[in-house]
This record gives sequence, structure tokens and C-alpha cells, in this order.
Amino acid sequence: MFSREKKMDEKEEKITEILCEKYNSYYRMAYSFVKNESDAEDIVQEGAYKAIKNSGSLKNVEYASTWLYRIMLNEIYRFTAERKKIISLDDTLMAGFESEDKYEDIDLKRALESMSTSDRVVIQLKYFEEFKLEEIAKVLDENVNTIKSRLYRSLKKLKIELQNGEIGDKEVKRNA
Repeated sequence: MFSREKKMDEKEEKITEILCEKYNSYYRMAYSFVKNESDAEDIVQEGAYKAIKNSGSLKNVEYASTWLYRIMLNEIYRFTAERKKIISLDDTLMAGFESEDKYEDIDLKRALESMSTSDRVVIQLKYFEEFKLEEIAKVLDENVNTIKSRLYRSLKKLKIELQNGEIGDKEVKRNA
């Protein structure tokens, strides 16, 4: 029995260590989907709670980081699905009062938001979280070749979207 408790403590300790180390990454990822600081914090807190609570189900401590990203992605998916079902009046009224970072790349942000969730996740993990393709495949529980194809396809879509946005801006400037 002592051995089992020791393994549980070891897993929980490793998960807690990774949560502290990568909290900002989880938060950025959640925020990129929900665009609300409070909601992003709630998602990360709920994910952390579930990870610690279910640390015993982690089979191999070496995969704790991948396991945690999967939990956070599931929390993001759960939250966004619930949010689509319930559109509150407060969100509608407050939408115009949210402030944007004036230094961010608005075109890139809009292009990413227009993509499907599965395509956007691959790009975010690869370029914003600096994951290797193998790590992304583990997090998403998919084949590496599938991830490569999706990344290539997503980047192509992103490029087209950004070019279309620039073309539209150039036409507006020419007509002005």
C-alpha cells in the first residue's frame, strides 16, 4: 500500500511542478480561444484541478506534460461548446467594451480565428508554444503524418486568408 501511495504522491508532485512551470502557456492557449482573461483563468484552474484530482490515472510520469495539455485542450473545448449553447446578455452588452492590445497583429488574429479549432490548435502548439510535431501528435492523440498534413494545410489556409485581407486593404486604399 505504501508503494502505491508513494507513486500517487510522485505523480501528483510532477503534475503540480509542470502546472506551475507551464501555467502561462496554458493561460495563453485558453485566452486565444475565449478572448476573456477571467474565462481563460477559470479554464486553466479547472484543468489544473482535474489533473491533480485524476493524477492517479496517469500511467506514465514521462507523459505528464502531454497529458496536461490534453486536459487543458479538453477544458477549452468543453468551455467553448457550453458558451455556444448559452449566449448571455452580459456578453452581448460588454462585447463593445473589451479593449484590444493595439500592438498585436490584428490580421493574423482574425485569420486564426476564422480557422477550424483543429487547424488552429496545431498552429498554436507549433508556433506559439514551440511544440515539436511529435509532441503535438501525442497531445492530440493523432498520427505524426496527420499532424504534418494538417499543419501544412492550415498554413496554406492562413497564408491565403492573410493575402486576401491584404488585397482587400490595398483595394480600399486605391479606391480612396
